[in-house]
Amino acid sequence: MAGGDHEGKDLTDTIIFASVDANTGDIALVSIPRDLWVPSIRAKINTAYHYGEERQPGVGGFLLAKSSLTEAIGQPVDFVVLIDFSGFAKAIDAIGGLDIQVDNSFTDSKFPIPGKETDPCEPCRYETISFSQGLQHMDGATALKFVRSRQAEGDEGTDFARSKRQEKLISAFKQKILTSPTKTFKLKQILSEVVVTDFPSSLYFPLFKLGLKAVRQPIRTFSLSEPMLTHPPVSASQDYQWVLLSNPDLIKYVESLLRP
Repeated sequence: MAGGDHEGKDLTDTIIFASVDANTGDIALVSIPRDLWVPSIRAKINTAYHYGEERQPGVGGFLLAKSSLTEAIGQPVDFVVLIDFSGFAKAIDAIGGLDIQVDNSFTDSKFPIPGKETDPCEPCRYETISFSQGLQHMDGATALKFVRSRQAEGDEGTDFARSKRQEKLISAFKQKILTSPTKTFKLKQILSEVVVTDFPSSLYFPLFKLGLKAVRQPIRTFSLSEPMLTHPPVSASQDYQWVLLSNPDLIKYVESLLRP
């Protein structure tokens, strides 16, 4: 998921690897922290799409994103689905919003305001957002803030916490579709306008049939976190960036997650 009208609009803010068993319909989703270091491009994984588009506009972003993710987790990536922030919010609004259980109250006083990323007045670039513990009904804009927030105090300000919140949103989204099937047509219309993918049209019908098989099954969701990922001291080895490095056993770990 990416988007915006600022210099970093092609940085992928949310990255989720999806594995679907064509025979059983089993779905496993693995949230990938945006700060995961990819040695071959000497950059964080959330920059792969951006650098790929710089090298080969139109196709390079998907190609480099695929190869970088495969390098990081050892799994082949057949297809990419890209949705921007505005499309994400519209999709949630199309199904009437989501009910999400907030595990921990948190406040983020530096949430970026769209369109003000380069405002000369630095404090003017941000707004303060807060979420209270408990079941919350969220419209698209609120849900977007919930999953994007990364500057809160304490544990909720980590990428690991963001990944957990993304899992909650995906589960709530699926549940809403199951309980509101009449809204799926409007959702389909919106997604056709805001989603960019390299799925060939010849696979649309088989994908639809697979979706019917998978929709009634629980989605298995996972997040990559410690001890599979570590935060090294900031140094020249990663160009003085704050990054996450993978444990040598990460690839085997991901493989184990994908087995039902």
